[in-house]
Amino acid sequence: MGMTALIEARGLRVRLGGRLLLDGVDIDLRRGEVLVLVGPNGAGKSTLLAALVGDIPLDGGDVRLLGEPIARTGRRDLARTRAVLLQANEVSFPFTVSEVVEMGRTPWRGHPLEADDDVVIAASLADAEVEHLAARRTTELSGGERSRAALARTLAQAAPVLVLDEPTAALDIRHQERVLLRARAHASAGGAALIVLHDLNLAAAHADRIAVLHDGRLRVVDSPARALDASLLTEVYGHPVRVIAPFPGEPPLVVPDRSAAPAALADVVRTGIAHVLPPEGTAS
Repeated sequence: MGMTALIEARGLRVRLGGRLLLDGVDIDLRRGEVLVLVGPNGAGKSTLLAALVGDIPLDGGDVRLLGEPIARTGRRDLARTRAVLLQANEVSFPFTVSEVVEMGRTPWRGHPLEADDDVVIAASLADAEVEHLAARRTTELSGGERSRAALARTLAQAAPVLVLDEPTAALDIRHQERVLLRARAHASAGGAALIVLHDLNLAAAHADRIAVLHDGRLRVVDSPARALDASLLTEVYGHPVRVIAPFPGEPPLVVPDRSAAPAALADVVRTGIAHVLPPEGTAS
């Protein structure tokens, strides 16, 4: 296992409800990198993320966090080492944004770094651009604002491993870029970021390495230029894909290959339209 890895996983197997969700996954998260997990719905991305941070039991394999078996790491030490932003980040009670972000400092209670709480909370509010919402109740916020408040809470945890599951889903283009640039800054400062994304072009633009997951198995873990292979993506996503060669210094661009779309797809579209439109000449 690599000396620079913050998370090291070998032979991961996870079975839930009798279904094998991960099957023999080997992967590392290296210090200083942004690693992005991609794959179709149901590929096992969120399951792999949960396995890597110690949130679900394993049926096989081993995960090490900072060189130590994650299964033997206490909850407080886990919370000080990896900060996790899940897809579902709803707050059940009408806490203010400031109170929600303060919750991210809970692992540091009783630790000398508790003295940094005010500074870290203020920086996290600013990083997520929610400082102007600090006194607002989370129940009053839009979906994107709630997502940014949850990100600020995750940043306030100040853990070396930053784990984000679909952090850009509810965000506009400015905040999508800002979140991923913040992850890059975190990695550049000596931490690492593990991110699940559906948008392959965001992955191409911001990842050091991309891991393509399909049916619970890793198909490739490599640089964006090598991982985003048109033939592989066409197979994995079950839809024709083109990868456009970038201009110098630019990431590859992934687009649907509509010229090669199967005839069956066109038939589905025509059938669907027929169901919702009345026959021509029929009075409404």
